[in-house]
Amino acid sequence: MSWKTAYRSFYYETADAPEDIVLDPGRTALLMIDVQKTYLEDKDTPEETARWQPFYERMNETVIPNCAKLIDACRAKGIEVIHARIACHKEDGRDRSLSQKKPGFNYLLLPKNRDDAQIVDALAPLDDEITVEKTTDSALTGTNLRLILRNMEVTDVIVAGIFTDQCVSSTVRSLADESFGVVVVDDCCAAATMELHESELRIINMIYCHVANRCEVEGFIQGSL
Repeated sequence: MSWKTAYRSFYYETADAPEDIVLDPGRTALLMIDVQKTYLEDKDTPEETARWQPFYERMNETVIPNCAKLIDACRAKGIEVIHARIACHKEDGRDRSLSQKKPGFNYLLLPKNRDDAQIVDALAPLDDEITVEKTTDSALTGTNLRLILRNMEVTDVIVAGIFTDQCVSSTVRSLADESFGVVVVDDCCAAATMELHESELRIINMIYCHVANRCEVEGFIQGSL
């Protein structure tokens, strides 16, 4: 099944196939969202670590390797690679948004200089690649990313990272509302479970973005064979 027919929600089951996607490297950015060390660490108990094992396996076996390949492909094509990470400026996290102060999984206290707040080594920024630090789910509303993209005359954004149903989805919706073209890379994203991942992709596909796999996305780039 190709990207043109995959991840159709009820709203789009009978819709016509979308037009071919062509990405101009000079007007496209790859946005890597929140692939940070904290999310690959063991949980507080062995039981909780075991519960998250499928997520760790998908990250280590699929998402991180595919993201590394996608980053390399974009760099080679001259596509701007931009990184986003959750990081607060105050040690006590007073500058965080309300969603990151609530108890439970979304409680995030990641001071920007702490090791677990850093992007995983395999996907680390190079040279002058931009990293935006956010205390919100959306990388667009919580940073100056909107201004950065406009200043660089970017019109299309390739999105990858975690979590599909949280920060990825929030960012995608914000980008779509600002009239950016958005492509989400299925096998470069993860949620806590595959059910959550696939469900969210069906929700956002065809209205806020188009969903495709890494090889398909690389084929969208002008100059690709």
